Amino acid sequence: MRRSTTVADLKLIAFDLGPEPALLLDEDGALIAANEAAEGLFGQGLALLARGGLKGAVPGASPLLALIARCHAASGLVRERDLAVELIGRPPIHADASALRLGEGVLLLTLAETHPTLAADRAADGLQSVVGLGRMLAHEIKNPLAGIRGAAQLLKSGLSPTDLPLAELIVEETERIRRLVDRMEAFGLDLKPARGPVNIHRVLDRVRALAASGVADGLVIREAYDPSLPPAFAEEDQLIQVFLNLMKNAAEAAHARGDGRGEITIATAFRHGARPDRGIPVRAAPLEIKVIDNGPGVPAALREHLFEPFVTTKDHGTGLGLALVAKLVAAHDGMVDFESSPGRTVFRVLLPVAPNWSLEEAL
Repeated sequence: MRRSTTVADLKLIAFDLGPEPALLLDEDGALIAANEAAEGLFGQGLALLARGGLKGAVPGASPLLALIARCHAASGLVRERDLAVELIGRPPIHADASALRLGEGVLLLTLAETHPTLAADRAADGLQSVVGLGRMLAHEIKNPLAGIRGAAQLLKSGLSPTDLPLAELIVEETERIRRLVDRMEAFGLDLKPARGPVNIHRVLDRVRALAASGVADGLVIREAYDPSLPPAFAEEDQLIQVFLNLMKNAAEAAHARGDGRGEITIATAFRHGARPDRGIPVRAAPLEIKVIDNGPGVPAALREHLFEPFVTTKDHGTGLGLALVAKLVAAHDGMVDFESSPGRTVFRVLLPVAPNWSLEEAL
C-alpha cells in the first residue's frame, strides 16, 4: 500500500486550508491530522479522536456521525448547514460542515462555526420583508373581511340556535383579523403586544373550537389542563394566533398518518424551577403549554432551522407560520421549542405570569 505517502500529502493539505478548522479522519473515524484552527476550536478534545475515533468522541446521536456516513456513501462533497457539533467534554458548537472523501478511506472534514445571533438576524430580515408585503396588502384584506363580517351578521337572524354559534364565530374571527391587520399596517414588525392578564385556557378553548371545525376535523383532540394556572401576561389576540398556527401544524401532521387515528393533545402546566433546552430560565416564564401530535415527526434536516422564515415540510407551504410563532412568543418574553420523533411531536410554549401574581400564589 502507498497509504503513508498519500496521508503525508493529505496532512499538508489539511494544515494549509487556512482559518477554517479542518480535520483528516480515516475510514474508522480516527484522527489523522488537524490544522491549527481545529486545535484552537477543540483543544484537548482532539485527543479523544486520536485515541478512539469519532464514535468514541461524540454523543451517539451526533448529527456529525450522520454527515460522515453520508459522505462515505456519496461520491462527492457533502455539506450540512448549522450542524450541531459536540465532542464529549467540550462545549457544543454550531457550524456549517463539509465532508469530502479524498481516497484510500481518508475523509476531509471542514467546519465554519456559526452563531445563533446570525441565524436570528437572517430570520428577522426574512420577517421584515414579509411584514413589508403585508402592510402593502393590508387595505386589500380589509375589504373582503368587511364583506364576510356583514354577511355573517345577516345570517345570524335566520339561523337555528344550533348553528348560531358558528355565525358568531365568523364575526369574531373576522374582527380579530381586522385588528391584527390594523396593527401590522400601523406599526410594522416591531409592534409590542398590549399585554395584560389572560386566561390561557380561554385562549386554548377558542383555538380548539376553530381547529375542530376546520383543519382538525376528524381528529381526536384531547385536553390535559391544569385548572389552577394563574393568568398569563400576554395579549389575547396574539396568543390565539400563536396557538392557531401550532394547532394547524399539529393537525396537518396528524392527518398525514393516513390511517384515521390522528390525535392532538393540548396540555398546560406550571413549571416552577424548570429550564428549557434553548436558553431562558423558566422562572421568568413558568406557564407551559404543549401542543402534541402523533404524526410522522419533523424531518431531521429541518429541525435546526424550523423557526426560520420559508422553512417548511409542506409542498405548498410558505414556511412563515413557525417563524411568526417564534416572533410573537419572544415579544411576550416567552420561549418556544420542540422535540420530535416518529409518532410524537411536542411544541412547547413558555409564557410569563401576569405581574400581579407571584410564584408563591401560582404554586
